[in-house]
Amino acid sequence: MIDPVTTRRWSYRALFVALAAALLFVRLLPLSTLPAQIPGPDLMLCITFAWVLRRPDFVPALAIVAVFLIEDMLAMRPPGLWAMVVLLGSEFLRDRASAMRGLPFLAEWATVTAVMALMLLANRTILALVVVPQTGLGLTLLQFVTTVLAYPLVVAASHLALGLRAPSEIDGMGSRA
Repeated sequence: MIDPVTTRRWSYRALFVALAAALLFVRLLPLSTLPAQIPGPDLMLCITFAWVLRRPDFVPALAIVAVFLIEDMLAMRPPGLWAMVVLLGSEFLRDRASAMRGLPFLAEWATVTAVMALMLLANRTILALVVVPQTGLGLTLLQFVTTVLAYPLVVAASHLALGLRAPSEIDGMGSRA
């Protein structure tokens, strides 16, 4: 028999990859021919950070790199740059996940916002150094703001709809998650 903990871990890993595939599929659909006035949030980044902070064992580094590398290729961004930046940001948060469990959500949200801002700065700096054309700063900042505002919603959806809890939390049955 397979250990239930191992089964749960691998099922959440598969769910992470399936969510990434679904979000990427919806993002690539030609739903409108008009340009968007407000860029949508980077939901995959929010999901990655929310899951890394709650259950780091459910989101291995290899899965993060694979998901964001495929997204780089399909979104026609420089291959590997955003994947590397996201990996560095998520590993920074993974190292602090246990220390952040006792903090209020606003502290977590502020930390994630700061990491996202540094990631945005690092990505734009590297692209500028190698003279790669970039989107306008206004659009990039607008997407940053929508991503930061979407983070609490993603955390709530992960907790309520998917049952993703930190290992120290106790579920409705009185057992540890």
